[in-house]
Amino acid sequence: MATVNVPAKTRPFKGGSFLLEERHAQDIFTPEDFSEEHRQIAKTAIDFVTNEVLPAAAEIEAKNFEVTRNLLRKTGELGLMSVDVPEAYGGMEMDKVTSAVIAESISKLGSFSVAFSAHVGIGTLPIVWYGTAEQKQKYLPKLATGEWIAAYALSESSSGSDALNCRARASLSADGKSWVLNGEKMWISNSGFADLFTVFAKVDGEKFSAFLVERGTPGLSIGAEEHKLGIRGSSTCPLILSDCRIPVENLLGEVGKGHHIAFNILNIGRFKLAAAAVGGAKNSLNDAIGYAKERKAFGKSISEFGLIQEKLAECATGIYAGESLVYRTIGMIDAALADVDTRAEGASREIQKRIEEYAVECSILKVWGSEMLDMVVDHAVQIYGGYGYVEEYPAERAYRDSRINRIFEGTNEINRLIITGFLMKRAMAGQLPLLQAIKQLMDEVMSGPSPAEEREGPLAAEHQMLAGARKLTLFAAGVASQRYMQALADQQEIMGALADCIMEVYAMESCILRAEKLAASRGESAAKQAIAMTRYYAAKAMQIIEASVRKAIAGAAEGDMLRTQMSIVRRLSKYEPADTISIGRQIARAVIAAGRYTL
Repeated sequence: MATVNVPAKTRPFKGGSFLLEERHAQDIFTPEDFSEEHRQIAKTAIDFVTNEVLPAAAEIEAKNFEVTRNLLRKTGELGLMSVDVPEAYGGMEMDKVTSAVIAESISKLGSFSVAFSAHVGIGTLPIVWYGTAEQKQKYLPKLATGEWIAAYALSESSSGSDALNCRARASLSADGKSWVLNGEKMWISNSGFADLFTVFAKVDGEKFSAFLVERGTPGLSIGAEEHKLGIRGSSTCPLILSDCRIPVENLLGEVGKGHHIAFNILNIGRFKLAAAAVGGAKNSLNDAIGYAKERKAFGKSISEFGLIQEKLAECATGIYAGESLVYRTIGMIDAALADVDTRAEGASREIQKRIEEYAVECSILKVWGSEMLDMVVDHAVQIYGGYGYVEEYPAERAYRDSRINRIFEGTNEINRLIITGFLMKRAMAGQLPLLQAIKQLMDEVMSGPSPAEEREGPLAAEHQMLAGARKLTLFAAGVASQRYMQALADQQEIMGALADCIMEVYAMESCILRAEKLAASRGESAAKQAIAMTRYYAAKAMQIIEASVRKAIAGAAEGDMLRTQMSIVRRLSKYEPADTISIGRQIARAVIAAGRYTL
């Protein structure tokens, strides 16, 4: 693997441990740590989208897939498609930060971004990780250049999120030389023009497995294009498999082990989706800033209005938090992969195992990033007013395109269950001392308040809030666990509320540590905007955590017990409210002056 550009002190902490252990600024990777190579690759991708993709937006949105394919080939020529492909098969084999930088930078047009991401991520990575040497040699060089386009066929009409319940079947031919596939796959990105499909089916109706199916294979047909709310220029068609016969060597991985491929690939898809959401949010905010500065009402620019500035501040802060979450997580993944010998036997499995360590964080990125983007595009439409509802203005398309992200890569509901469920599962297996931390906290809160640790610095209050947020989350998890025990997984509303608390703890800490790292390296004045956005975000995060904790506890207790627990919640959530009006104005004025999102 190419040299990983992560700071020397960035460490691959155990996944999910952020909920239990305090981190320090030097422990995390941030956008300020990008190498010159990262920045140059970002510029290459941004220039390409600006100069080549956006001028062709009308043709792309009209489903002129020849235009899309030609542009995808050009990304291949620029090396943007090959970042995750091993050098031995024509790839660049670079770090995951580079993958995320490209995903963020190429996201100016949702339809093209989806086509690109579906190809380089869930389309290509199954072969990178699970393909035989022969499969890799046959397919990866073509995929790395864009000569061939890939697609990933997992979902079915009756098994979207419940992927293992698929109906597609595969059987071995009598002579043992072929697999015969039957069934139908739905909502397959790139399917209208893809050359290669990773198709999931059950061998003999029981063993969930993956297969490589080339376009033009007898028995494979492509259904009609779906007419979608957003990402209209991306291709989405069903696949129909009717006695589709493929060579026996086109089995991907092992029979009955398709779930490893399906779920591990999605972790990469989730962090790339979050990176693309950050990029999309920046584009929408920049458009909204430009419009707000030009639009006049009541004799002045609407960018001077407090409620408009509040929206701009919320957008900028969301982007700041999104960047902090995405690159902190990917920095940990790169640090975990740094000593993997990619040429050793079994290296691909070791890579996916190390990435799987951060399944909770990847699910957090997916949920948090997609919902942040929805907030930003909604604010953009509102800032544009009536023009935001008109197709010729950029806010309308961004609003429609954003909505799919809460469904892609596992719905946000499923990912919320993964966040809480995976943490509890690891705790039960003794892989994470979550249960001990909960017990320690429960003992502490029942014995009375403990003295608060004194902090110094501009974010001292936010550190105190973070400490309280951790305790609130653990307390709520403890109450729910005591009430429902092993049946907690069946209480999806409580699981979702706990997931919201967990996400906000991770986001709040990521913001604090990034601002402190920036202040340490550049001085407090240079970090003024980051500090302001951190304070603004922490205030909002605490509101979400308090509401979610109350929801979870009220769902797990009643009567005197509920009243006792709510008194503990009030004790743990004591903090001085920040003046978010003044802080928001400061944030908004900075981005208005710059004309774009900026630190």
